[in-house]
Amino acid sequence: MSAPTVDPIEALRDRFQQAADAAFPGIALPPVAVVPSGNTQFGDYQCNSAMPFAKSLGKPPRQVAQELAAKINLDGLAEPLTDKSIAGPGFINLTLKNSAIDARLGQLNTPALGIVPDPAAPITVVDLCGVNLAKQMHIGHLRSSVIGDTLARVLERLIGKDKVVRQNHVGDWGLPIAMVTAHLMDLEAAGKVDLGTITLDQLDGIYKESKKLCDTCDDQIAYVKAWGSGTKVLAELEAANEAPAAALAHAKATLVRLQSGDKQVKRVWQRIYDVTMAACLATCARLNAIVLPEHSAGESFYEEKLAPLVEDLVKRGIAIESDGALIVRLDEFGIPEPVIIRKRDGGFIYATTDLAGVHYRTGALKAKRVVYCVDARQSLHFKQVFAASKKAGLCPPDALLEHAPFGTILGEDGRPFKSRSGDSVKLNEVIDEAEQSALAEVVSRYPDLPPDQQLTIARTVAVAAIRYTDLATERIKDYVFSFQRMVKAEGDTGPYLLYAYARTKGLAAKAEAQGLKASTFAVEHPSEKALALLLLRYPEAVNAVGTTLEPSRLCAHLYNIANAYSKFYNDCPVLTATEPTRSARLALSDLTARVLGDGLTLLGMPLLDRM
Repeated sequence: MSAPTVDPIEALRDRFQQAADAAFPGIALPPVAVVPSGNTQFGDYQCNSAMPFAKSLGKPPRQVAQELAAKINLDGLAEPLTDKSIAGPGFINLTLKNSAIDARLGQLNTPALGIVPDPAAPITVVDLCGVNLAKQMHIGHLRSSVIGDTLARVLERLIGKDKVVRQNHVGDWGLPIAMVTAHLMDLEAAGKVDLGTITLDQLDGIYKESKKLCDTCDDQIAYVKAWGSGTKVLAELEAANEAPAAALAHAKATLVRLQSGDKQVKRVWQRIYDVTMAACLATCARLNAIVLPEHSAGESFYEEKLAPLVEDLVKRGIAIESDGALIVRLDEFGIPEPVIIRKRDGGFIYATTDLAGVHYRTGALKAKRVVYCVDARQSLHFKQVFAASKKAGLCPPDALLEHAPFGTILGEDGRPFKSRSGDSVKLNEVIDEAEQSALAEVVSRYPDLPPDQQLTIARTVAVAAIRYTDLATERIKDYVFSFQRMVKAEGDTGPYLLYAYARTKGLAAKAEAQGLKASTFAVEHPSEKALALLLLRYPEAVNAVGTTLEPSRLCAHLYNIANAYSKFYNDCPVLTATEPTRSARLALSDLTARVLGDGLTLLGMPLLDRM
């Protein structure tokens, strides 16, 4: 990622590194540590290097701090150090010069806001969303869609849009899809459905019916035969198994026809695909997630690649037979569980498709970094796939394959979020309810607004609330989903950040109406300084997301900016101040608006100029 150039921390680290090289030449020392001060009455930043340096040097930490202070050159950046600058065992407190802050605010105040795409960054694929044919998107798809979309947005900003490829891995092939295709063909032949008008809700129901129709008693029959539990029981099970066994055989035959390109079967399958994807992509659009038709590459896309891939792995001795199946051992990677790439019956599984996916993404798409936004329960699966890909040479040795795992969405009872019937909650229903909760909040706050404006605000607030609640939680953690809490305009919520942004735009509109213009920056008041320092750390916050794949870092930073702006707004009158203070504060407010707007856009949150 491109290194931020406006953050004073970077400059201070460089200055302290130079001081360390001068004070302790030729000695290998830990990296310099400079952090924002925890208590602004002691300074703006704090160098904590004396303690770790002392261990390497065999000196008291305070002495090390004094030697660093004697060599540091802070000209033009921070106030000179004094004996009082060194606290406790060796913390070095630093206070920036206002002129240095003003200069860096000027550097930040560009269209790029201090973020310049890295020309050396590799092409990156982001695997996101991951829907299945004939099924509505449910609450489980929320995190893969929102986190994946946000990471793609951030990476596009950091390395360029032309270097980021979104991939929606669609479950559109295999026996489950053949089951629903076969059943739908039968229903169409009987005149019970019209393919031309069929909806995803209908397909969802047909999918469940097809699974029940093919639910055989094979396991129970095998158990009875093994334990000799009685001929009567066996006869009853075999009689009950005739219909599902026939349905399953019919589905398997349909799969063969689909795989061989049978036009009649392909016609029905294609209709299932088109209806599913149209509905699912519309749901993504409601979430303001950029997932388009060209981003989808389903299991059907890899179907013809699987057999040659497995044959190659067998030929090269990478895949070996084990109890009738083909596996790739991964002991050299510290993974005791081998990855199965072909089942005993000759069928391929998810791992096979994912290996083909790695090969395609790092080969045809030329990606050197592939990020998978998939829930944490698949962690072992991706460890196996990544290790097998490296072992088999399916990707370049230097390719970075990353799983960005996420936790579970919980209901207010602390259990996985489910509907009252126990089914997964449909994602459209979640958005609907969020909009209703947001509308109630908007109506209570702004009862005089026209209904259409209330609805527009409510829809924007709902999306911001859903996305921010998901993204603000540390990715790997579970979180409780609460409509009432997430739509509030107070506290650490999406609507609160929207409100902060709208406040900056409102101030700008009033200034424009009065013919007032922003000038150069001139930070003086402590609340101005606190806000300015947070703005200067914005590029680093964005870069941190690109490096760690952790959107919560940007959420936390924007929340801190919003809080600092609120304090600045209350402590530092803008429009009623005298010149040149007024125009300087207006410049700081305008820059805050741009940073907040940029950050919220990276989080995929639509903006509102008025709330």
